[in-house]
Amino acid sequence: MIPFFTALSDRFHELHGEILRDLDALPADALDWKPGSEMNSIAVIIIHLTGAERFLIGDVVMGEPSNRNRDAEFKVAGLTRQNLVDRINQTEAYITSAFERLSLADLQTERLHPRHGNQVLVSWALLHALEHAATHVGHIQMTVQLWQERTVGEV
Repeated sequence: MIPFFTALSDRFHELHGEILRDLDALPADALDWKPGSEMNSIAVIIIHLTGAERFLIGDVVMGEPSNRNRDAEFKVAGLTRQNLVDRINQTEAYITSAFERLSLADLQTERLHPRHGNQVLVSWALLHALEHAATHVGHIQMTVQLWQERTVGEV
């Protein structure tokens, strides 16, 4: 793999590792807990985050349809920790596979964004996927903190 894509893959791996560490520290009932009525659960955030990664890297960059149902991502419930871990691992394996097939020249090429119908640079799609992932890792971390604060108050 080209060093740039190795570094990018490593960054996704680090972000996914942060999520996995947070999952290890939570009981099962925390996965569907929402800190507020208009907020998302950790399970929803993970499913949405991995769906977006697969869409941006797969559908947009690689031209490999994922058949993503974005709306359904926000309605998930009842998934186990293992379901979420498997989803993260599958997404990460796909990202690695995709990055092994890209060249530096690809970064400057345009691809059709199927959802918006406009052309975007491959470099934009990859950076957007990383930015989006980092934002949602922060959301997960905040939700974990709110869960822990909530449970401390119940003791």
